[in-house]
This record gives sequence, structure tokens and C-alpha cells, in this order.
Amino acid sequence: MTKLWGGRFSGQTDALVHRYNASIGFDSRLYDEDITSSAAWAEALADAGLLTGAERDDLLAGLEQVRGEFAAGLFAIAPDDEDIHSAVERRLTELAGPVGGKLHTGRSRNDQVATDFRLWLMRACDRIDAHLAEVQRALLHSAAAALDLPMPGYTHLQHAQPVTWGHWALSHFWPLARDRTRLAAARRSAGVLPLGAGALAGTAFPIDRARLAERLGFTAITPNSLDAVSDRDFAAEFLFFAALLGVHLSRLSEQLILFSSAEFGFVRLDDAYSTGSSLMPQKKNPDTLELTRGKSGRLIGHLTGFLATLKGLPSSYDKDLQEDKEPVFDAADTLELALPVMAGLLRSLELRPERMAAQLEAGLLATELADYLVRRGVPFRAAHHLAGQVVRRGEERGVPLTELSVEELQAISGEFGEDVAGVLSIPAALAARTVTGGTAPAALAAQLAAARAALDS
Repeated sequence: MTKLWGGRFSGQTDALVHRYNASIGFDSRLYDEDITSSAAWAEALADAGLLTGAERDDLLAGLEQVRGEFAAGLFAIAPDDEDIHSAVERRLTELAGPVGGKLHTGRSRNDQVATDFRLWLMRACDRIDAHLAEVQRALLHSAAAALDLPMPGYTHLQHAQPVTWGHWALSHFWPLARDRTRLAAARRSAGVLPLGAGALAGTAFPIDRARLAERLGFTAITPNSLDAVSDRDFAAEFLFFAALLGVHLSRLSEQLILFSSAEFGFVRLDDAYSTGSSLMPQKKNPDTLELTRGKSGRLIGHLTGFLATLKGLPSSYDKDLQEDKEPVFDAADTLELALPVMAGLLRSLELRPERMAAQLEAGLLATELADYLVRRGVPFRAAHHLAGQVVRRGEERGVPLTELSVEELQAISGEFGEDVAGVLSIPAALAARTVTGGTAPAALAAQLAAARAALDS
């Protein structure tokens, strides 16, 4: 079969140029979307009086046969197949005869590929959203199981204030909730139908684009044909979602890598999500988490590379846009593998409360001293300074600040009363933060309920 565009050419394409130009090696995964959109186009052509009912039925039957060959792994790529569109049309014509040549009436590969790609991405977004929800469920399960379990909280990787495991786990739930909002927005952006835009100026035939959109599950149609064939905002938005989700998964992985180390020992990874060393028998490596952390760089690279591709393009279609699919395909494939792995790892994670308790040292309570003084009318800056002096006094004596006597505290400030010991405990510090989003038991319970509601919404 000659190429779809070969009529005005007298010479043959160089074999290496054909390989360079062809996208069949990666866009063949669009076969189902291409056949689905082609079937809808055949229906639209028949509605417009451009195909008879019999011709439409022959095309639809042929397309379903092609779909079956792909699904069964029986479709044979021919040497001249440049892309999935030419491959499907070639095989359709072999099966249905000359009527196969009518399918492309009023359609260009420019609006065809944009439609197929959008349809593929809409489906991918649905799959990824389901996987992402499972990671959230795993975090919720872990948070609920140890909602009030005390552990040190960190800033600058230094002991800061006490928090709980539930609070920590939920801190990684909410970024994923925002990621799902961004994913939904990317799906909405993809859900705008370009089919009917032709190569750039719109089709010359009376196609009902609104009906076409309804058939294919799109929620809107593109208002401008030039923009329709060149718009890849939806792909960039998906890649931004993927990159930022990768960052969030990387941060979660990094903290769990630290928490599973001998120095922390807060958690123990299940054997199913760990690997060993070929040399050191005692090693249990968090390779699953390290791979997730590493793949975030891959996802970020896809976004920056694709934006660089887009930035120099004029309006309408340019061949550069063939570079849109591989980064999106790879980002989706990466997430569809990484997310279930992370969900399983989180569900099997073993907490070690005794190791967390061992790190609940008195220095975590220094802020409680400042807050105590503020409640007694001392300006916060002065209270902060006085609490710092208490910390220094404990260091000088080599004892925790909780072991300093009331008399020693009063030597620093007369505002310290006999009741100061009541604030110098981990439970008291946690319970004091009753604000929404805080560490008090009631606040944590409310946050957990809000997270469950967000997941179910």
C-alpha cells in the first residue's frame, strides 16, 4: 500500500527517513482509541449523508475485526505503516475493500491523532486515579491504626515538637488529594473533542461535532480548528500532575527510608517490599522506596522536555508534536506501576512504637515552656528567650529540662509557677494543639474523618 500522502511525490522516502518519521513503534498502543474514534467518524459520515447505511456497516464491521486482531495479538505491522492511523486504515481496506478509502473523508491525521491521544489520556487518568486512591486508603489505614501514637516531629531533620504517627501519615494523604484534583483537571482538559477540525481549517462536510463528542464521551468541542490540532495543554497538564505527584511520592519515600534505617528504626519494611545485598548478608535494602524516589526525576524530566518542545511551535500542527506521546505514555506507565507498589508497601508497613518513644526526648517540650509563659502574660519574644535560657541551663547541667526544679526555673523567670510541670509532658503537648489540623486527639479524629470524606467524595 502506498503512503496516505504519497500522491504528489514521484520519489520514494529514504528508508532511514521512514524509520525516523514513523511513530508506529510507540503509538500502536492507541489502536483501541483509533478504532473507537474511527467508528464514531463513520457514524458521523453516515449521519451527514456521506456514507450509505451499508457502507457504514461494512466499515464498522471491518473496524471491529481489526480491533479483534489487535486484542488477540494477531495484527501484523506492515513495512509501510507509518503510524497507528495508517496501519488501521490499511488493514481496514484489505478487509472491507474500497469503501475503506471513504473513512478518512473530511478528516486529517492532525485532528485524528489529537482525538485518539485525548481519548487515551482520559482513560489513563481514570486508571491512575483509582491507583492513587488506593495509596490514600493505605495511608488512612495506617493513620487510623496509630492515630494517637506519639513520635518526634522534625524540621530541618532536627527534633522539633511531638506529633503522632496518625498526624504524620495524614500529612502525606493531603498532597495526594491535591494531586487527584490536578489529575481531574487534566482529564477535563483532555475531554474536549478536536475531531472535525480537519488539518487546520475545519471539515468541509456537515458533521455534527456535538453528537460526535457525545458518542465518544467528550464533554465539549474545540472552538477553533487551528488551536484544535496544535493544543497539547492537556498533555502538559498531565505531565505536571505526574511530576508533582512524583515529588510527593519521593518525599514520602525519603522519609520512610530514613524511618526504616537503624538510626531511626521507627518502621520495618515487609520482606515483600525490600531486597538484600549480594555481599552483605545482614542487609535489608529499601529499594522499592529508592526506585520511587528515583523515578520522580524521570517524571520531572518528561515535563521539562515536553515544555521545551512546545515553546517554539507556531499555530496549527507541526511534526514536533509527535514527541507528545512517549513522555505521556512513560509517565502513565511509571505511575501505574509505582502507585500499586507504594500502596502495598504502606499496607504492610510495621510500626515500632518503642523506637519512637525512645526519641521523645525532653527538648521537644521547649515550646511548651514558651507557650506557658505567654499564657501568664509574658510577650512571646521574651517568653521564647526565657525558654531558650532554660534549655541552655539543662545543657549546662547535663540533664533534661524536665528534670530542672521549679526553683531553677524561677531563677530564670519569676513567671514560672508550681504548675509548670503540668505542661512538660508529651501527652500535654499533643493535647494543647486543639486547632483544626492540630495534634490534639479530637483534632486528629476530625482530620481523619475529613480525610475519609475527601477520599469518598
